[in-house]
Amino acid sequence: MTSPDLAQRRLSEFADEASGVSPLYEHLARHAADDPEVARLLTAAPEAHASGALLLAAAHRLVQVEPFHPLSNYYPSLGGTYGPDEATWPLFRDFLLERSERVRELVATRTTRTCEVRGAAVLFPAVAIAAKQAGAPVGLLEAGTSAGLLLGLDQYAYRYQTEQAGQVVAGPAKAAVGLHCALELAPGAELPKLPKSVKVAAKAGIGEPADLDDEDAYAWLEACVWADQPERLRLFGVAAGVLRKKPPQLLAGDPVADLPKAADLIPADAPLVVLTYASGLDLLPALAELPRPAWWVGHEGGELRLSRSRDGQTETRVLARTEAHGQRLVWLPTATR
Repeated sequence: MTSPDLAQRRLSEFADEASGVSPLYEHLARHAADDPEVARLLTAAPEAHASGALLLAAAHRLVQVEPFHPLSNYYPSLGGTYGPDEATWPLFRDFLLERSERVRELVATRTTRTCEVRGAAVLFPAVAIAAKQAGAPVGLLEAGTSAGLLLGLDQYAYRYQTEQAGQVVAGPAKAAVGLHCALELAPGAELPKLPKSVKVAAKAGIGEPADLDDEDAYAWLEACVWADQPERLRLFGVAAGVLRKKPPQLLAGDPVADLPKAADLIPADAPLVVLTYASGLDLLPALAELPRPAWWVGHEGGELRLSRSRDGQTETRVLARTEAHGQRLVWLPTATR
């Protein structure tokens, strides 16, 4: 269980995270952090999972169930067009407290799930470097997967807006999912060479996979997308449709301890490229123990990193600075070495 003080602190931290990105979620989390009765709803969550994002996801899920409630007017994900105003917090507060048992049940039994399809645009340049080093079609393995959407990375189209070369295009021309990302250069850096495509031989995932054909599981994944970012929700839906046509193998298990088991799902002759996005995982020790060359493309803490493991040794380069939801890359000089 989470203490009331910790619940309020986590809500305040989330409000800071949402600042400048999600006006609705910053507004709600800031008020919730100052409201002990609302913050106490989060105490039902295990301490490791308690976050402002979890409480807001639970609220989003309940508004999904009651789309005609006046609160939905503030949820663009449900067609709402109102921005946060003086009525938003009282309406939200009453809505949650009137459904307090359901809120507590959700935060006690669910975790926030990352479904950031735009993260593929951040990872793609690093995967391209790994694939070039490997010199063969790669096997993609997503560690810490929820729905496996990053595994569609080779099926998405990318448009990188640069100052030096205008718009740089990669990926299939007629892809269902199109992703845009600003690509800036830090002083002394050179634009990465982006191939038209990355050849992928096999795909798999390890973590807590969600069944996209299960209505409740799918709805929870939608609820974890911030409600005032409908474009992210649209991309999630389209990417889920792409994945359903040829679903990868997703294994339930610990992304670190069970990494070797998951790696066995990738044919031994396919160079292994492990993907993570804001997962909080340290895969370097597990990567070094794999009996095969492997690469780890990871986004964490505002950085895009590429690690390579050979003969029990690993080396890591920070390729770029990033923004949390895949909108921008700042390519670093060290990435060109």
